[in-house]
Amino acid sequence: MQKKFKRSFDELRNIVAMTESVFREEELPPGLRNVVDLATEELFVNMVTYNTESKEDILIRMSPHEHGLEVSLTDYDVERFDPTSAGTVDVDAPLHERTPGGLGLYLVMKMVDSIHYEYRNRQSKITFIVNRK
Repeated sequence: MQKKFKRSFDELRNIVAMTESVFREEELPPGLRNVVDLATEELFVNMVTYNTESKEDILIRMSPHEHGLEVSLTDYDVERFDPTSAGTVDVDAPLHERTPGGLGLYLVMKMVDSIHYEYRNRQSKITFIVNRK
């Protein structure tokens, strides 16, 4: 299943509805749902927040994978930003010593089983896989 979403936080409820539909149709284990929702929402919010030069909708595609679910988010007419090369977050540092930002991407990287980034012709595509446990 794939669908385009406007560059708006108001679309988050529609993204959750899409995930719900995919999980129902594909009979995926409910235990994967929280990871898929959190990772998809975090990546979508980052695209909306930081890729402000684009007015294009964001394409989200969810498809069954042999071990679980593959999700890709494609952002059009944007500069390159590879979330897989984002800096590390020192989660053991006291709060007052931490630099704001990056925790959401850090959590995504820790929660998904694999993540891949590609950039071509001003199209930024992030694909992640969540496996059945």
